[in-house]
Amino acid sequence: MKETVFLKMRHRIQVKPNATIRVGDVAQVVANKRIDDIVQTPIYTVQKKDRNIVIIDVMHVMKALMNVVPQDDIQSLGPSQTIVEVVYEKKRWGYLYVPIVWLLLFIGSGLAIMNFHEDVSMQQVQQRLYRVITGKDVEKPLWFQIPYSLGLGLGMILFFNHFFKKRINEEPSPLEVEMFQYQQSLDQYVIMHENKEAMRRMDDDS
Repeated sequence: MKETVFLKMRHRIQVKPNATIRVGDVAQVVANKRIDDIVQTPIYTVQKKDRNIVIIDVMHVMKALMNVVPQDDIQSLGPSQTIVEVVYEKKRWGYLYVPIVWLLLFIGSGLAIMNFHEDVSMQQVQQRLYRVITGKDVEKPLWFQIPYSLGLGLGMILFFNHFFKKRINEEPSPLEVEMFQYQQSLDQYVIMHENKEAMRRMDDDS
């Protein structure tokens, strides 16, 4: 009796170098029988020339399953490609980059804030506000500068929705939204340029 096998390709997976990619790795499978044989069907073995990205197309999966369940009807749902990211072992000295990058970002952001305040004459504005409210001229209106500095740091925490590794609420921060959109564009680019089956030239037929 003819059965139906449903496939839903995953968007992205991570594998180790020289790993054998199987159907169950790149797709969710729903079938009434031989489910173990289906998910264990090998599709591709990661090679050194693949570097860190491999694109598995749904047609590769269907071609492999035709040898396992040739009499069944294979239906594909959702995306038609899976991005396979080859994760290599991290070098131990790579952790030295973390404090260096953190220090550069800290200094850079501090300079950016100071330059912005200098451009808009923030100190003069605070001095003028202090004179309007109190009637006195002071060089350093600390009653404005201290709360403003604390509020600036608190505003950054609320804006990025993180306090160290702890998330304040479930709403994504603007930075996370931008990173998500960037990742989507990057994945679409990788799919179009790494998937050799999606690109065909006129001289390929000759």
